[in-house]
Amino acid sequence: MTEVLWNHLTAAELRDLAAEDAVVLLPVGATEQHGPHLPTGVDDFLAAEVCLRAARLAAPRTPVVVAPSVWSGLSEHHMAFGGTLTLSLTTLHGLLRDLCRSILRAGFSRILIVNGHGGNMTALHALTTELTVELSARIASTDYFSVSRDVVRDALDTQDGLMHACEGETSMMLAAHPELVRHAYVPDAHGPAITLPAESTDPIHMAVPFGEITPSGVAGHGDAATAEKGERMLSGLARALADIVADDPWKP
Repeated sequence: MTEVLWNHLTAAELRDLAAEDAVVLLPVGATEQHGPHLPTGVDDFLAAEVCLRAARLAAPRTPVVVAPSVWSGLSEHHMAFGGTLTLSLTTLHGLLRDLCRSILRAGFSRILIVNGHGGNMTALHALTTELTVELSARIASTDYFSVSRDVVRDALDTQDGLMHACEGETSMMLAAHPELVRHAYVPDAHGPAITLPAESTDPIHMAVPFGEITPSGVAGHGDAATAEKGERMLSGLARALADIVADDPWKP
């Protein structure tokens, strides 16, 4: 199997991949509470998992490298639960700027930031524009759960898209990292339905602590999760991301 992980490759191997104009996938997640049944690294783990699978699928068609994931994002709304690490917007921007600059200095010219956290979505849209101009580079961003909304909707029974510690996230963790799921708490893992901030149709936006939405820290029905649903989602999302990468989203 072709090695695609940046930190598993040597500098010489990375120089060769840069010379082939490989696409670099940069997963960006979060470290934050995910209810009583899931670990705090869910958003980081799942973004990295989809990137790894997608890179392996795309590699026969186009060279791809998966950079080490950014494991913290914008999670202020979860801080009251404890167990959460958050960045300021300025820090996230500076971190991504320096990482993208390093990737470019290593010889690569195409970077796709792959987000795994709903709270990062609107910020990354703005930062992608700024970084593209500032670094004069081909930089784009997406959310791993948005590359094929049909895959998410068709795999799940209680929701059309991801929520938080929900049927979707719990299912994918059961498929990818079952040893990290606190299985005894899954039957009670449920809460109100939510819409991700970037997809909201509300006429105004305001900061709302997540504890005011759901005291359990869960939004949606984690209790409806299965590993089979999770594998369907991970496989389908990885295929969709691989197709995007292989088709070159920057081509005219």
